Amino acid sequence: MKILLLGYMGSGKSVVAKQLSKVLQYPFIDLDTAISKDQNISLKQLFETKGEIYFREKEALVLHRLLKGSDTVVLALGGGTPCYGDLMQKLTQQEGVVTIYLDAKIETLTDRLFSQMHTRPLISHISDKEILTDFVRKHLFERNFYYHQAHHKISVDQKSVKEIAQEIVALLF
Repeated sequence: MKILLLGYMGSGKSVVAKQLSKVLQYPFIDLDTAISKDQNISLKQLFETKGEIYFREKEALVLHRLLKGSDTVVLALGGGTPCYGDLMQKLTQQEGVVTIYLDAKIETLTDRLFSQMHTRPLISHISDKEILTDFVRKHLFERNFYYHQAHHKISVDQKSVKEIAQEIVALLF
């Protein structure tokens, strides 16, 4: 089984995927890290030098390759991964793939992201928490259509990483 965690940046995809991979003893892959390794460049540099369209094309190629290469994996997608082209539709129709949306409230996301803004290319230009909240609200509105196509939805607000991982295990097995 290939378990793909998706959701907005700051929802906990990577940290939950790591915990879930430990519990299930499945390999863990972070898609952003895999793209960075594939391109031999940081994501920030990739965005700055090649742009978002180039990044999204490479993201889809790396994801496709990763899904072909393993029978069992816990994969943390990037926040925008399911929103590019028909990728989400393909993921939900692919045999052996389970998609799980980690749903977080806008307030939760803003609180988590405010201290991480300098490390995230999409929000590194924002300096005010109120502007960040508006940015997250707008982005979530645009992306919810894709996120809500996931096979399962887990609310992550006010839950520990272990609780979320346990909830996913209970849901799947």
